[in-house]
Amino acid sequence: MTNGSPQTPAHDRNRSLDLATIAVFDIAGPLAAYSLLRSAGLSAVTALVLSGAFPALGVAAGLIRHRRVDTIGVLVLAGIAVGTVLGLLSGDPRLVLVEGSVPTAVFGLLCLGSLWARRPLIYRFAIEFIGADTPKGRDFESLWRYPGFRHVFRLFTVVWGVVYLAEAAGRVIIVETTSTGTALTVSKVMPYVVGAVLAAWMFAYGRHARRKGERLAAEAQAAAEAQAAAEAQAAAEAQAAAEGQAEGKAVSVGLVRAVR
Repeated sequence: MTNGSPQTPAHDRNRSLDLATIAVFDIAGPLAAYSLLRSAGLSAVTALVLSGAFPALGVAAGLIRHRRVDTIGVLVLAGIAVGTVLGLLSGDPRLVLVEGSVPTAVFGLLCLGSLWARRPLIYRFAIEFIGADTPKGRDFESLWRYPGFRHVFRLFTVVWGVVYLAEAAGRVIIVETTSTGTALTVSKVMPYVVGAVLAAWMFAYGRHARRKGERLAAEAQAAAEAQAAAEAQAAAEAQAAAEGQAEGKAVSVGLVRAVR
């Protein structure tokens, strides 16, 4: 506890900074920029392309701060690039908005594809979030040897993959059936709503799985203790029977000798 406590304020600051980055660069920034640019008379395509600079800046800021390449960030940049090119070539704002579906769909496919890998994607994210080189991370990694633990994270990965593919499809439907402003708002807010729902479900399911595991472990321990007690009782009864036989034999020999 002593070694870990000084890291808590820094961890909280990093978490707050991450949340602020998401709020500014991924949600508020693009929405405000699009509204201002449209009010200034720019076309929907131009406003969408320019407002897409905020998420790109957010990914770049994360790269500089963490000093490592973020896989999700790369997918976001790829989606922005695809949407920008399609929108500029076609002049259709809906193609710019579809860019959000690209990284979402790719992430869903990566989740499902990782089920054939040695470790599913959600488990890799979890161990990266905890820190593989930390004591907690090493304890977490050691749990992989248990079939129930592996089943839980494969289930998590399946659910995330299916949900993100459904979200990508839902985004396309929203873009095609609503106004540009509405579709932009939904596309910026939806990922975090979906992520929050998935995180809440994972937490609830994890608690249920842990309680089930603890119950099964307690039942197995009780059964083992009962079996050990039964074996000890059987051994004691066998030893008592053997001692009784030996005592009876000794008495018999003594009687015979006495008669003689």
